[in-house]
Amino acid sequence: MEIEVSIGISARHLHLNKETYAKLFDHELTVKNYLNQVGQFAANETVTLLTSKGKFENVRIIGPLRDYNQIEISASDARFLGIEPPVRRSGEVFKAALITIETSKGSVTLDNCIIANRHVHMNPQKAEELKVVNKEIVSLKLAGEKSGVIDVEVTVTDNGYFEVHLDTDDANAFLLQNGSKGILKI
Repeated sequence: MEIEVSIGISARHLHLNKETYAKLFDHELTVKNYLNQVGQFAANETVTLLTSKGKFENVRIIGPLRDYNQIEISASDARFLGIEPPVRRSGEVFKAALITIETSKGSVTLDNCIIANRHVHMNPQKAEELKVVNKEIVSLKLAGEKSGVIDVEVTVTDNGYFEVHLDTDDANAFLLQNGSKGILKI
């Protein structure tokens, strides 16, 4: 089966828990704009990510606050920062790469930095329709000047919006933009 799907490109960002957020900010997390994934938003609040080798300023927090901390960067970002984060699915941050998060209020150093795996979000109804299950690997065909086929992992959540998430390295390799289309081969 083949089905068209929209591509969402994830630039470097982070998810924080309440405790860590309170160490970095004195106010509630505020909404800049809502994302396609139901209930999630890009926050107005940003941080600086830093290591002994480099830093990235104005890195956006994605809300709402979670039960865990997770910093997501690309492999290119990691090389610039001089770290080697593992490729992992969201939430699997145990013993990942060490990085410091800094704001004008303070800083915290965490071992929760990952390169997010390529994945396709969907709700249970869409998964049933496509006859796929959570964590299953499916193929994504990308057309264009730099076409190709890559694997993506199925991520099924109750309010998952049907969309593939790639990081900026993957998007640049295939000359993709937010909203580009691909074909899932299941």
